[in-house]
Amino acid sequence: MKHLVIAEKPSVARDIARVLGCGQKQNSYIEGKEYVVTWALGHLVTLADPEQYGDRYKTWSMDTLPILPGNWKLVVIKQTARQYHAVRDLLFRKDISDVVIATDAGREGELVARWILEKAGCRKTLWRLWISSVTDKAIREGFEHLRPGKDYEPLFRAAVARAKADWVVGINATRAMTCRYNAQLSCGRVQTPTLSMIAAREEEIRKFVPRIYYGLKLSSGGATFTWIDSGTGSGRTFDRDRLEKIRRSPETELLITEVKRKSKKKYPPALYDLTTLQREADHRFGFSARMTLNILQRLYEEHKVLTYPRTDSRWLTGDMADTLRERLEACAVGPYRKAAAAIARKEIHPDRSFVDDSKVSDHHAIIPTEQFVQLDRMSNDERKIYDLVVRRFLAVLSPACEYTDLSVTGTFGGERFQAKASVIGKEGWREVYDAGWQNIGDDFGPDPDDQAELPHMSGMRADAHAAEMLAGLRTEDRLPVSSMSITEGKTKPPACFTEGTLIAAMEDPARYLPQKDRTLARTLGETGGLGTVATRADIIEKLLGSFLMEKKGKELHITSKGRQLLSLVPADLKSPELTAQWETRLKSIAQGKESDKEFLAEIEDYTKSLIREIRESSGTFRHDNLTRRKCPECGKLMLEVNGKHGKMLVCQDRECGFRETISRRTNARCPVCHKKMDLVGKGDAQKFVCSCGYREKLSSFQERRKKQGSSANKRDVAAYMRKQSKEANEPINNAFAEAFKNLKL
Repeated sequence: MKHLVIAEKPSVARDIARVLGCGQKQNSYIEGKEYVVTWALGHLVTLADPEQYGDRYKTWSMDTLPILPGNWKLVVIKQTARQYHAVRDLLFRKDISDVVIATDAGREGELVARWILEKAGCRKTLWRLWISSVTDKAIREGFEHLRPGKDYEPLFRAAVARAKADWVVGINATRAMTCRYNAQLSCGRVQTPTLSMIAAREEEIRKFVPRIYYGLKLSSGGATFTWIDSGTGSGRTFDRDRLEKIRRSPETELLITEVKRKSKKKYPPALYDLTTLQREADHRFGFSARMTLNILQRLYEEHKVLTYPRTDSRWLTGDMADTLRERLEACAVGPYRKAAAAIARKEIHPDRSFVDDSKVSDHHAIIPTEQFVQLDRMSNDERKIYDLVVRRFLAVLSPACEYTDLSVTGTFGGERFQAKASVIGKEGWREVYDAGWQNIGDDFGPDPDDQAELPHMSGMRADAHAAEMLAGLRTEDRLPVSSMSITEGKTKPPACFTEGTLIAAMEDPARYLPQKDRTLARTLGETGGLGTVATRADIIEKLLGSFLMEKKGKELHITSKGRQLLSLVPADLKSPELTAQWETRLKSIAQGKESDKEFLAEIEDYTKSLIREIRESSGTFRHDNLTRRKCPECGKLMLEVNGKHGKMLVCQDRECGFRETISRRTNARCPVCHKKMDLVGKGDAQKFVCSCGYREKLSSFQERRKKQGSSANKRDVAAYMRKQSKEANEPINNAFAEAFKNLKL
């Protein structure tokens, strides 16, 4: 008899098959003497659409709401039906004795495999492979310690409860909003509160009134001292006259009143989880959350050099301590060889700063695997993400940075002045980062979302010469004042969200809410915020794809459609509290502490009240992006929208579905200002347009590039044009596109 192994993706299945000695490759599986390894393609089975519960649901109408299936139906996804049938046939082969679930180790991974088994009606014995990396060693050890499938029944029930709850609320709320306001409006328990945070941030920025603040600097003995308000401890004030009075003081010397020296240690920032890595990649490289996750998946599945990326933990488990040296040796290549060798020469001491079992749930932090690294096989983008993870891993294994903090305080004109300097003793973990790195890690430098109206002064960090001078000062020394100057600046509003900062906000939404509710903040903190590390990138893509928000450069902005949606949607769906409550309940279900049936019964009651509230509302929706251009298919006026890749004209009638690209953002640089240009027009009339006013025909651009010499070859250009063509034909709404296309308004 043989064991059937179900992996989530073909690439993972191939790795498992190789380790298990399966060499007979077929179209949908790989077979060996003891094992048969097959795969899903993401989800092969999903919950049925409303139309499959009765013909009355084929027409979108308020009269048919709410839709609450009594007996839930599972359907095979058409696009991957062939693979499902292949897996089903394997499940019922007479020589298959049991099944090993080897999908991703998490709630959604459990759902992928269990729904296939449920739809197929398989009742064979189940085992669970639970691993955090797909290296040969991890796979081998995982199969040596397979767990009974029944141990994961509660996790499966939690996954099903989440899927059904999202279906009930999402389908009903979206249909109700669409029918009530005669517009394509989608909402949900995660995407709507996320959109609400963006709207709140924009409102905060709009209402912000900048104020001019002033500071005073004093130069003496080769060092610069900064004025400090004795009352507030701040180095800034809104009262310029006060500083002018100090500057005109008849005194000529600065009296040193205090000299402090303190030895300190700076420990490395914590290891990466998915959210912090997405934020760092957005900040450093401008990578979207989805792009970062895709790169991580390739490094995990194809290169096998990083551990499982969809994690919310920044710590390791104690049983991993013995693997650290092997992981260190594996990544000791190229630019990391020197630092890794220095760490390897010493004994590695895993401590609670990065090893803590209590802070790891399903998966530990993202770190290198024991797999040997071949940097030349990685793309440029993959190298960038791998570099972030490896340097952070090496930093955590390195000693602390040791330095001396020097603070010198003096008085002039009855006021207090201060100069600070830091003298590095031992670089420690900072040696891992070269001179090109700034604001290393999320623990360094100010958070762009934390700009207070009047920030406290962090102190003037002197250069090496000034630090040497300050180090020689003693109390009661007098220094001649060579110059004084008043500085000024303006208070800044909070920064607009980028994908990186929005991901962080979704993880800790209570921090961004105008009303500070401690209970809500605690609940959101315990449940991990809005969505999960695995779904947040998809939520952002969904909001962009449905034109509820748009990107301007790196910044995210709410659209008029999104703003109107928030004004019409029930208040419950705008608050992250709903998601916090759900995740708390789902966690209890996964732990076997709560009934999934009771949870779903409450969700149905909530949905009924939601529909009632939408039906009785008195708001209206108005398209304010209508153009005078008529749709060539149906004759209705078209909407101008900012898609993810450029501007488009879209027919307002979803049943028609016609759309046309007006302009597309490109990587071509303007020869005048070097900004990225847009490509507008069609065929031979296509031309590049820059925001600075520069215009150039596509044919002229190509000729100029040919003369200058381009790094892109014909194959690259052809691939780029195919990608553009594919994007032009993709659905513009991803969440409910299929449902909307049959909607008759």
